[in-house]
Order: sequence, then C-alpha cells, then structure tokens
Amino acid sequence: MTEGLRYAYAVVRDTAAPQAPLDALTALEDVPGVAGEPVVAVRHQGLAVLAGAVPAEDFDEGPLRERLEDMAWLEKVARTHQRVVDTVGAESCVIPVRLATVCQGEEGLRRMLATGRERFASALDRLEGRVEWGVKAYAATPAPQEPPAPAGPPAGTPNAPGGMSGRDYLRRRKAQRQAAERRWGDTEEGARLVHETLSGLAERARLHPPQDPRLSGVSDRNVLNAAYLVRREDSAAFAERVGELAGRTAALRVELTGPWAPYSFTAPDENAGPDENTAPDENTAPAGAESAGAEG
Repeated sequence: MTEGLRYAYAVVRDTAAPQAPLDALTALEDVPGVAGEPVVAVRHQGLAVLAGAVPAEDFDEGPLRERLEDMAWLEKVARTHQRVVDTVGAESCVIPVRLATVCQGEEGLRRMLATGRERFASALDRLEGRVEWGVKAYAATPAPQEPPAPAGPPAGTPNAPGGMSGRDYLRRRKAQRQAAERRWGDTEEGARLVHETLSGLAERARLHPPQDPRLSGVSDRNVLNAAYLVRREDSAAFAERVGELAGRTAALRVELTGPWAPYSFTAPDENAGPDENTAPDENTAPAGAESAGAEG
C-alpha cells in the first residue's frame, strides 16, 4: 500500500521491532474497513496509523463531499469506523482519528503522524490503560394511572361527562400540570446526582448536549448525556455503580454503553472542570469529515 487514497482510523504506539507486525493488526484480521479493505499499519517516528486503501470514486474530495450528504452511507461508514477503532481499543490504547480523514498515499499518512506527533504521543500517555463509558438518562414516561382527562370542558353544558363540572375539570388539569412539573424536577435532580456520583468514580467526565429524539429515535426526554474516563481495572465497579443508580427511581431510566475507545478525551483539557459542557473533539468519530488529501 503506497499510492492512492488512504482512509485513516486511529493512531497507536509502535512498540514492535521494525519487521514485526503490530499487535493491533492481529485483532483486525477479520475486521474490514469502510470499503471492505484490509486495515494495515503505516509506521513513523514511534507511532503507527491504522489505515486502508479506499476508492477515489467514493473518497476523493468531490465525491466524498456528496457522499457525506447521504445519511445512510454516512451511518454505514461511521459504524465501520467505530468497529475498527473499538476492536483495537479493546486490547490497547488507541487515539481515534476523525471520521472520513483521507490522505494521499502512505506519505500522506506519515505526514499526518509527523505533524500531529506531539499531540498523539501526549494523548497516548494520558489515556494509557483507560476506557470511555457512556451514560444516558431519560425522563421515563409514567404509566397512566387513570383514563386521560377530557380535551376540554364540555361546551354548552355546566357539567362534563360523568358529572365533572368545569371547575372540577380545571382543578384536575392544574393537578396534572403540577404533577408533571414535579416529575421533571425529580428527573433533573436525579440526573444531577447520577452525574456527580459517577464523576467521582471517573478520572474525567464530559457532558454532551442532549440527544435529539428525531435522530436517536427515543421519545423520552434526554436529561443526561455524559462520557466518563475510567481506568480499565475500575470498569467493573463503575458499571456496577451505574446499575445501582439506575434502580433508584422509576422516574429516571439510565443506560450504560461501553467500554469504548476514549473518543471524548483525546484533546488535552488542563483548564476544564469535570462538568464542563464540551462539543465533540476533533478526533471524535463521528464528528465530521476531512476532505480527501487534507492530510497530504
């Protein structure tokens, strides 16, 4: 693999002898890349980028820009990209490369490593032995306790069906609104307590924006969307604690995902507090796209 377009997935340390294969490639033997290609390693200055050859008709600059407007194609690429990264990340420290980063040949990949060497090396040092866990909390829709209230008071008569007066109807609607407000307050407070508790068990935490139900397909209100950086050896205890928190209140539904490669923590963040809201880092997949040849 020398010339043509190369799709980059992740950066790892190159600790093997010059002619020895990287351990990371062993895990990827049965994991194809975004174009069905084998994933290989290009090594440079103590680092290696995992990459694969991709066709120009899909990944050259012009076609790629058009392809990125195709949500079905983009989702497929994003899932494959994540599968490659997480397969390697299950056994070793890995720095994900931004979704749809395409370089010109092996020289382009080496230039990417040389240009970002300090950043990649620093991130590998910080994240060695650590994984990311994702936690989402939703305001669970309560089960109906009684038939729904009428849409409005009956027109032209003093009483609603079943003998409910207009005044009784208004009282009932007010009570329903107050119950809903208390429920939302309970879920917001519950989400805050979940995040504070888990942040105390993690080395770092990230609060991401709530998920859009139109994209997630989940109708319940997302009140917590967070990522936590946890030492591998602490992962079992972290997951157990999430399970305990999930069972505390029926008003809050808590979901745990992971462990993942540390997508949310690749950028240095010396000045940010553990609860700072952040947009996805430039290395987070899927967060955007580089045009073909952007890295050389």
